[in-house]
Amino acid sequence: MALREATLEEGPLEECLDEINDFVQTLDRYPPRMVALAMRAHMEILLRALLECDMCTRQEIRVFVGELEQAVLEEDDAEVPREFTRERSQRKPETT
Repeated sequence: MALREATLEEGPLEECLDEINDFVQTLDRYPPRMVALAMRAHMEILLRALLECDMCTRQEIRVFVGELEQAVLEEDDAEVPREFTRERSQRKPETT
């Protein structure tokens, strides 16, 4: 995808990933499946906007989504973060 061009700098990408991770951690009151569905909807909007603004092509989106699917389904040795284990997802949200 055009977003993975060599012009991307490691530092800003890492900073962006850290900020997204920090935000996702604030969503712990929602089950992981709900967060995934919400992120999917957001990703759809973001990819559509990139396409409509000519920042990438349909083929680049197909490749991006295909690589994402492959990474998710073929990484047998990938470690699942503790916050996404069954035990956490079955906890009831705290009330304030």
